[in-house]
Order: sequence, then structure tokens, then C-alpha cells
Amino acid sequence: MTGISCIEAIRDGIKEEMDRDEGVFVMGPGVGASHPLGDSYSVTKGLKEIYGPERVRNTPISETAIISGAVGAAMAGMMPIVEIPFSSHLAIAMDELWNQASKLRYMSGGQFKIPIVVRTSNSMGAGLGPQYSESPESWFIHMPGFKVVVPSSGTI
Repeated sequence: MTGISCIEAIRDGIKEEMDRDEGVFVMGPGVGASHPLGDSYSVTKGLKEIYGPERVRNTPISETAIISGAVGAAMAGMMPIVEIPFSSHLAIAMDELWNQASKLRYMSGGQFKIPIVVRTSNSMGAGLGPQYSESPESWFIHMPGFKVVVPSSGTI
């Protein structure tokens, strides 16, 4: 059995969901763009060529706008996969995550479902400085409606 990296496994999962449902799309800074580090560290590499710019959307670097846009898209029946390159930067969008994404289903009596996937990465040990080095997943396990998954193969 040959192994694949976490990046390849995540990309395969995204492709599988995008093939399964046309309402699934990816959005985030660097998604579908060409730059030295690759598309959000290469996870979305090649997806824009397969699915086009409507389903692979490069956004400005604004975590608040990205999460707000994803909440709105989810309320309209879409299924966004949000790319936030550094998990530390999720704190910038905590109002949108905590007060909107996690609670709208309950506040609307189930009228709205908010099927958002937020894909991010931790940079622990990468030497990028304190603004990029937190590991905030413990915040999200306490939010209503959130599920936290942390895959690992020991290698990237």
C-alpha cells in the first residue's frame, strides 16, 4: 500500500465533495492563484483548472469578510470550504464564527443550516513568529454545532 501526504488526502477529499455536489466550492486567499508557496500551501492546487473560478474563488486577505461570505453562501444553500492559511488568524473572525456560523441554525429554529468547512493549518515550530504559532482548535470544540478534525500522518 502506498501512502499519500495529508495535503494529498485533503485535496482528494475536497475533489470528492466537489464532484458529488455542485454547491460545494472553495474560497480563500491564495486559492486558485499562482504564487511561490502554491495554492494555500498546495492543498487546492489544480482545482481551479478542473472546477473553474466560480467554484474555486481567490479572495482578498480578510478573514472577517471570508467567514461572513461563507455564512451567507451557506444560508443560501451552498456548501463553502473556507481556506484560512494560518489558524492563528481565525481569531480575527471570531464574531462571525462564534455568533453567526455556530448559532444561526439554533437561532433560526433550524430554518438555516450552516454547512461550512474551515480548513486551516497550524504553524507550530515553523519559526514564523507568535502571530502564526497558536494552535486554537480547543476554542472551537466548545462552540455549538462545530466539529473539529485534526488529521496527521506525521509528515506533510
